[in-house]
Amino acid sequence: MDATDRKILAELQAAGRLTVTELAQRVSLSVAPCHRRLRELERSGAIRGYRAVIDPAAIGLGFEVLVHVTMEREDAATIASFERSLAEVPEIHHAERLFGDPDYLIRVATADLAAYQALRDEKLATLPGVQRLTSTIVMKRVVDNRPFPVPAP
Repeated sequence: MDATDRKILAELQAAGRLTVTELAQRVSLSVAPCHRRLRELERSGAIRGYRAVIDPAAIGLGFEVLVHVTMEREDAATIASFERSLAEVPEIHHAERLFGDPDYLIRVATADLAAYQALRDEKLATLPGVQRLTSTIVMKRVVDNRPFPVPAP
């Protein structure tokens, strides 16, 4: 990956709907080489996809909670079952397995406190291997969806 590829990545993170022509102009390339580089970045996995960034409140999911999950057991079968089950819960926006305590950090979006309580009691607390759930309500997003820095080599 060279400096031009890094410029392409930076431009697409800032404005993902650029046409190839617009992108080529911004990175000082002609259209064909820019298109080839773009396809190679996609093929290599440097670009994993394209999507719209949605305001959760605009779609009725403005109540966000960070959930810390501590597992009762951490054997391979329990972890695999827990992670499969976690992936099936549509209200989970983001989930990460951590070293240390807690074992997982999950970001959940629901309509309101009552909807979160039902989700917590009926789905999250019943996931395989869960010992404890600790919920923290998000007051305000301070940094959100910031583009990754694209460092020089």
